[in-house]
Formats: sequence, structure tokens, C-alpha cells
Amino acid sequence: MHELMIQSINPAQLDEIVGEVVADDAAAVGAAVERARAAQIGWRELGIIRRGRILRACADEVARRAEDLARLMTLEEGKTIGEARGELEGAVETMHYHAGHARDADGRTFPSSTPDELVRTLRVPVGVVAAITPWNFPVQIPAWKVAPALLWGNAVVWKPSTETPMLSQALADALAAAGLPDGVLELVHGDAEAGQALVSHPGVDAVTFTGSVPVGRSIAAITSARGAKVQLELGGHNAAIVCGDVDPVWAASIVVGGAMGGTGQKCTATRRAVAVGDAYEPLLSEIIRQTEALVVGDGMDPATQIGPLVSERAKADVAAAVNAALAEGAQIAAQAQAPAGGAYYPPTILTGDSGLVICREEVFGPVLTVLGVDTVDDAIALANSTPFGLSATVLTHDERTIRRCIERLDAGVVKANAPTTGTELHVPFGGLKDSTYPAPREQNAETVVDFLTWTKSAYTRLVPE
Repeated sequence: MHELMIQSINPAQLDEIVGEVVADDAAAVGAAVERARAAQIGWRELGIIRRGRILRACADEVARRAEDLARLMTLEEGKTIGEARGELEGAVETMHYHAGHARDADGRTFPSSTPDELVRTLRVPVGVVAAITPWNFPVQIPAWKVAPALLWGNAVVWKPSTETPMLSQALADALAAAGLPDGVLELVHGDAEAGQALVSHPGVDAVTFTGSVPVGRSIAAITSARGAKVQLELGGHNAAIVCGDVDPVWAASIVVGGAMGGTGQKCTATRRAVAVGDAYEPLLSEIIRQTEALVVGDGMDPATQIGPLVSERAKADVAAAVNAALAEGAQIAAQAQAPAGGAYYPPTILTGDSGLVICREEVFGPVLTVLGVDTVDDAIALANSTPFGLSATVLTHDERTIRRCIERLDAGVVKANAPTTGTELHVPFGGLKDSTYPAPREQNAETVVDFLTWTKSAYTRLVPE
């Protein structure tokens, strides 16, 4: 029988094959789940302190291999080598952070109305966790999901994106080399068929997913129907509100960095800049200047600021969205120079009406629309006018405006005088509206443990003398 292969292509050189892996069918996915279920029993019985030690060893092994992993990330996914190194550093820190919680209290005690009775709570792992991760943060997002799941005694079946199979395999190999027992982390490769088989498997007790709204809703329907836990992070359409009391050069640097960093392939990327009142013209002028100065090229080149999109298909999707906006009446205010060949799309600034489809629907690439409104209240309303609610920021000196935006912006992450991108690994992360699903947040140890464990209440009485 001929095996179906997943081929990884360098997006900077579309004729360069990075590697190939075998795509897992439903039977292979099911076997991986069963291996994870068998391994989870012994992993749980190790105890959380020993699991924390192993997790620290995993972090140290990833740190030792960080440069090789970073270079593979740039080769396979396209982000600049500097961004790749930063992501590896963050992933290692994430793993150490969760390992450090191995000695936290795992329950509470309560008074009892019965003498000599001890009443307490304790946490137990949910069992097998399916982690389905995207390509845009191919090491950091798995670290967010896998590290705490392992710490709390779960086994994990991890299905990464088909865009980054070689890096995913290299990361799994590093964890195994560090001493993670066989079966505790099962890696499966595949497309929608493999994902469907994974989330549908009755042996999967929880699913944590980062990706698109349609896929996330499908996962929620499947898992909720059989009582499994589900955690979803589903993208955003993030606004930066810019007031007239800030320096337009500085404001533009925040906006352009948030929009174009990572080639715009971040769920928290700035998609709309909303200028209030007289801020519009100077802000737009400076955004144009800074965007046209961006250096686009191969991420391996240290001089490159913006790398290629992840694939030729991703490039075509962004181009189609921009062309649709132009057909609706948008105008291109600026574009950077991009190399010919490869999956390069020039960082692009659009202007136009807020009714453009591109102002409501997420385009995963280096495209920013600059809009103008009369008042801060208008800006808040415009920022809230999409189905998404992941991140937002306001740039102003005025404390009253900052407080109003923090209170009224429909976003799970709200910032003042900082990019829409970037979060702290110890702070809860997640959105509102279509950007999320009602479940405990990712990242923060105190919130994610609620997703990865069940709480038991235990009553212990003494036998009468």
C-alpha cells in the first residue's frame, strides 16, 4: 500500500523541499490515542514533582538544540531567524515556568460539621489531551499546550500543522531525548482527516485547538457531544486606536510593528489602525513611510525584517483578499518592495471605508487598513464591529481614554501604548466573541490547570475508637 506523504517546502525558495513525513490515517491516529492512554497511567503515578523534573529536563534539551530548531523553523515556516530564536527562547521559558509549578498546592482544605473529619479537594488529570496546533508559532503554541498538560499527569496526542512537520518532529525528538517516557507524547501528522479522527476518538478526554473559526466550531460540536473538554483560540481582527495627542512617528512604529511583524501571520496582529480626529493624516503619512522602508526577504538573511508567507497558497489567499478590497473601492496607500519568487507578499497599507469586507474578516498576512473617525467613542464602536474579540490597543496620553477603552473594547487582551501583539506567558490568554470558546484560558498556570484537571472533593473520617 502506497503511503501518503506530507511534503514540507521552504517558502522562501518554493523549489526547495525541506523534508517529508508520512501522513497518518484514522487507524494510525487511533493507535496513537491508545498508546497514550496506556502510557498515561504510569505517567500519572510518577507524581507531579518527578514529572516537573522531567519537564525541566525537556526544557533544557530544547535550549541545547535551540539554534538548530530556530534555523529549521525559518527554513520551513519562513519567519526571520531573529523571530525564530525569540520563539525558541519563549518556549523554553514556558516549559520552565510550568515545571516550576510542580510544587504548588494542588487543593484546599475545608472545615467539616463532623468532628475528626478532613474535607479537602485535590486535582487529577483529565487523561488524554489532544493538542492541535498551527504553523505560525510552531514551537511556542505547542509549549503552551503540551507543557502544562504533561505536568498535571496527562498524556498528549499532538497534531501539528502540515506546514511544519519537520520542526514538529524535531521538537518531539528533543523531548524524547530528555527522558519523556514512550507514549506520553504521541505525534501524529495529517490534514483534516487526521484531525477529525483525533477529536472524534472516545479515548480523547480534552481537546485544545488554535486555528480557524469554522474548524474550531466543528471541534466544539464533536467534543461537547460526548462530554469531552474543549479549549479554542480562533483568531482575531485587531484594532489599534490612535489618538491625536501622541507622536505620529512613534504611533506608526507601534502600528506597523504590530501589523507586519511575523509577516502579519499572528492571531493578534494589528489589522486596522483607527485614527481619531486630526490624527489621521500624520499617522497615515508616517505609516506609509515606515512600511515602504521595510526590508522583505529570506528569513535566513539577518538584514531581513519581513519574511515570506508560509506557503504559496497563503500568498494567493492574501492577494485575493486585497484584490477583493480594491474591487470594493479600497485604495493601496503603500507597499514595500518584495522579492520575486517565493511566497512573498509585499506589506500593504489600504485606505477606504470601514464597510470593506477586509475590515471584518481576518486576512492572515501583512495587510493593514487605516481608517479615520471623529471621536474615541466612534473608534471603540468601529473596533468592536467585527465578530472577533482577541486583542486591541489604544495609543494616547489620556488616562480617562485608556480606562474607557479597557472597559469598553470587546477584546480578551486590551493594551495601552503597546502593540496588539505579544503577551506574557504567565498571564491568561484568550479572546471574546468568535475568538474563543467558553473554557479556562491558556498560558497562566492557575487558569490552564482548570482545563487540564478535574477537581475531586474528598471526605475522610476517623473510625470510632
